Amino acid sequence: MNLKCLAEIAGAYRSGSRIAGAVTEEWCAREMYCPACDCDRLTQSRTNTPVFDFVCPQCGQFFQLKSSKNWNPRKIVDAGYEAMIRAIRADKTPNLLVLHYSPEWAVANLLLVPRMFFTESIIEKRKPLSTTARRSGWVGCNILLREIPQDGKISVVSYGAALAPHVVRAEFSRVRDLSQVPPKMRGWTADLLKIIRRLEKPRFTLAEVYAFESELRASHPQNRHIRPKIRQQLQVLRDLGLVSFDEPGKYRIR
Repeated sequence: MNLKCLAEIAGAYRSGSRIAGAVTEEWCAREMYCPACDCDRLTQSRTNTPVFDFVCPQCGQFFQLKSSKNWNPRKIVDAGYEAMIRAIRADKTPNLLVLHYSPEWAVANLLLVPRMFFTESIIEKRKPLSTTARRSGWVGCNILLREIPQDGKISVVSYGAALAPHVVRAEFSRVRDLSQVPPKMRGWTADLLKIIRRLEKPRFTLAEVYAFESELRASHPQNRHIRPKIRQQLQVLRDLGLVSFDEPGKYRIR
């Protein structure tokens, strides 16, 4: 993978964001492969196509590219809040590629967030635009990368070094069955997986997960029976192959 972008292709643009978009999209079309199958390229969408920027010509997976010269592992700015929430509820979000480029126009980091990890809990509502703004009252959103389980943040390029495609594809394959969980329940599944990862241990007990009951209640105020929900979602994670059962009340993260 050649990590060098072709800055010279942006000569026709004056806006910094347009330049960054053109340069990084050209790189992605030239160098990026599909992480969901063995296709070695992505096809760029037509200009101004809503929702996605690239599609795999082989398996049909959609991808949205977000590029920035400033790397923020905690959050990234996205588009309209209501549109994003509708897309999540309709299960129509694309896979997200978060690209960080250096001042020398080289890809420094590229993070893949599989579409299955887009839940309402990772979307932060921004303040409406002021009355003096051209789009007065419009409400945007941020994608909270910090709220996504580590399983949903797959490195493609890390600190200037590209990972082997088979490694990236293996990580995507490991979590892709999460798409089988209905969108309404996926937030619960992802939140529980995030909590298990925060324990930072290969084995954990049901009691250790119960310790986060108040946090889960705050995130899901519509659910009153938190402990039964925790047990249900542990079974979902077992069915997905992300958690295994050791003995009564004890589990292993995979």
